[in-house]
Amino acid sequence: MVIGATGQIGRVAVAALAGDGWEVTAVSRGGGRDADWPADVRTARADRADDAALAAVVGDDCGVLVDMVAYGPEHARQLVSLAGRVGSAVVISSISVYEDGRGRTFDTQGEPDGFPEYPVPLSEAQRTVPPGETSYSTRKAGLERELLAAGDRLPTTLLRAGAVHGPHCRTPRELYFVKRNLDARPRRVLPFGGRSRFHPASVHNIAELIRLAAARPGSRVLNAVDPDAPTVAEIAGAIDAVMGARTETVLLDGPPPSPVVGDTPWSVPAPVVCDMSAAERELGYRPVVRYADRLPETVAWIERQLEGRDWREAYPKMFPTYGDLFDYAAEDEFLGA
Repeated sequence: MVIGATGQIGRVAVAALAGDGWEVTAVSRGGGRDADWPADVRTARADRADDAALAAVVGDDCGVLVDMVAYGPEHARQLVSLAGRVGSAVVISSISVYEDGRGRTFDTQGEPDGFPEYPVPLSEAQRTVPPGETSYSTRKAGLERELLAAGDRLPTTLLRAGAVHGPHCRTPRELYFVKRNLDARPRRVLPFGGRSRFHPASVHNIAELIRLAAARPGSRVLNAVDPDAPTVAEIAGAIDAVMGARTETVLLDGPPPSPVVGDTPWSVPAPVVCDMSAAERELGYRPVVRYADRLPETVAWIERQLEGRDWREAYPKMFPTYGDLFDYAAEDEFLGA
């Protein structure tokens, strides 16, 4: 049973589980199906906020429940309430739950000297933020705590995903460079010397982790990222190569000169690079793709979404999340100076 099956990760996970021999029911609010799913994948309509509806869809004999859209303690309690009818669970979490040695998190990054400085690589042993209701990160931490505490009743693998990439993403970081190339912008500004690293996570690698965890139930947390963590300059170059674009990169030693000049979705002052050895050890995991392998399909998807539309219309969540990524007048003023 896959909850959130028509989302970015869910589409690929359903196909991976079906390919592994599972009888899969794809649950979503719309009850739709993906064209790439095998014909024997069942679909069901349910809103996970409706406890009774979700319980009815799950039924009495679910081997594995995979949850893409669990965000807080209430969702953990909802899943645990189904423990007698579910063998095990796999739930998507986030690397945003991590806290550095000085208590800095993604929630403090807007403060002076507030960006966390994690060990490289960052392992699952790193401490996490206190659970609470103040942010996405604290709610994910609460989700994790409750599910791990109920491991004797519902063994759950929690996958801490990095910067997820692939088609169907509602906030694709790659948009930053794809749109600039489509708009024939000859130069772009990259802060921190273009060396920023924010570990990406392909939907295909996450789906592989889900497939393996489904077959090996346990109560655990595992990072879920790609085998490589390219710099923002390397990502820009890879997108240029896919699109056949020739550009010039202006590198700055320090932070972005303003919130609308050079502040890419990857531009962080300290690296966020995760360790995948626990997944290799516990699940026998091996990555199935590298970042550049699937970049052409991501770029093509973004291009199709942008056809004939303003980027804010195509991706309505991007502006609230990242602000104005395409203030070309501000960029030109900075470059001209």
